[in-house]
Amino acid sequence: MLKSFLQEKLIEAGCDEAGRGCLAGPVFAAAVILPRPFYHPLLNDSKQVSSKDRNELRKVIEKEAIAFAVAHVSNLEIDAINILKASFKAMHLALDKLDQKPGMILVDGNRFIPYKKIPHRCIIQGDAAYMSIAAASILAKTCRDEYMMQLHEEYPQYGWQHNKGYGTPGHRNAINQNGLCKYHRKSFRIISVQASLFQTDD
Repeated sequence: MLKSFLQEKLIEAGCDEAGRGCLAGPVFAAAVILPRPFYHPLLNDSKQVSSKDRNELRKVIEKEAIAFAVAHVSNLEIDAINILKASFKAMHLALDKLDQKPGMILVDGNRFIPYKKIPHRCIIQGDAAYMSIAAASILAKTCRDEYMMQLHEEYPQYGWQHNKGYGTPGHRNAINQNGLCKYHRKSFRIISVQASLFQTDD
């Protein structure tokens, strides 16, 4: 069962990203402040939730959250600064957009760049441990999937409506046939055996 909060005194914002391991498209991040109390039986790490349930959860989170925000960093900037820094930047941009300032930030993972002197806690597999991080993972994932569906309209040959930019066999085959487009991450050494390391989380 997901925990509601890490502590009781400070307002907590959960942060998570989506699309870090993709071969194409931006990396998205979300920040969510949930009310006390909050509960939804379907809420979990976005990778453990079906696409249909993720979209339903997105509506609930956007309606009931005290504050939420989503931001993204483009594939061009990912190539310029690297994916780890781009992921942190997307989280910072999402935090910038929150209507309410948190007193503590809960981050999925084991690394983070401090944000405006607000204390933070990195939690490995935090999206399966804390509700606010799970909620952030849902928003980041659904918003990114929606964005990749738009990019699919421009470049349908890569099958992004299904793989969302991840390095599935079908995506890699399409790259072999069509080459790279302007939305691919050139720094990822895509046309190589490296691509086989990336898998979809759809």
